[in-house]
Amino acid sequence: MLKLYIGNKNYSSWSMRAWVLLKQAGIPFEEVMVRFDSFDEDAGSGFKRTMKALTPTGKVPVLVDGELVVWDTLAIAEYLAEQFPDKALWPQDKAARARARSLCAEMHAGFTALRGNCPMNIEAALADTGALIWRDKPAVRTDVERLVAMWRELLSQYGGPLLFGGFSIADAYFAPVCMRLKSYALPLPADISEYLERVCALPGVQAWISLALAEKDFLAFEEPYRLAASASSR
Repeated sequence: MLKLYIGNKNYSSWSMRAWVLLKQAGIPFEEVMVRFDSFDEDAGSGFKRTMKALTPTGKVPVLVDGELVVWDTLAIAEYLAEQFPDKALWPQDKAARARARSLCAEMHAGFTALRGNCPMNIEAALADTGALIWRDKPAVRTDVERLVAMWRELLSQYGGPLLFGGFSIADAYFAPVCMRLKSYALPLPADISEYLERVCALPGVQAWISLALAEKDFLAFEEPYRLAASASSR
């Protein structure tokens, strides 16, 4: 059976992409959660020790299939698409498939302002923090404008309910973005909010959210914007 190494569900956006893809597609796998810690190798980080035994990057997610180790979310997605062609993880149409790959690569390498200023934190309600970010960080507003334009165009072209009609790697890839937009209550047009809610309602996403809320593992170094686990919590 496939084995997927992930980090804390509340915080690990890259882990979420691979996990949701597997879960929503109905591909059986064994989960191995490696708890986030300081990530300081010199201080004996257990996370780094565990992950560096699997991959030189020392990061999650990592997919293990027998003797084969695949790391990086996009590589994992491509591997799963090859191994399970019946799941149609990429769109069937060649042009749509190429576009979906382009958008996932754009997400993979871009949106750094949104990712840097709004770390994923599923259990937190951070509307006040989000309002300050929206006011003071024009690059975040630019990232959100790009998401709105991208999602609106795709939903119009492919007819919804998801980006390319049915569920695909692209929706799994943008699921953590939906978590960020929701936690920080960043302003969105109604049609984009509706897409966000449809993503959040997917069974695979719902399963991840439920498990993230059940973790109750407050890591102060992940949350410089909060002084205690109880602050701004849902």
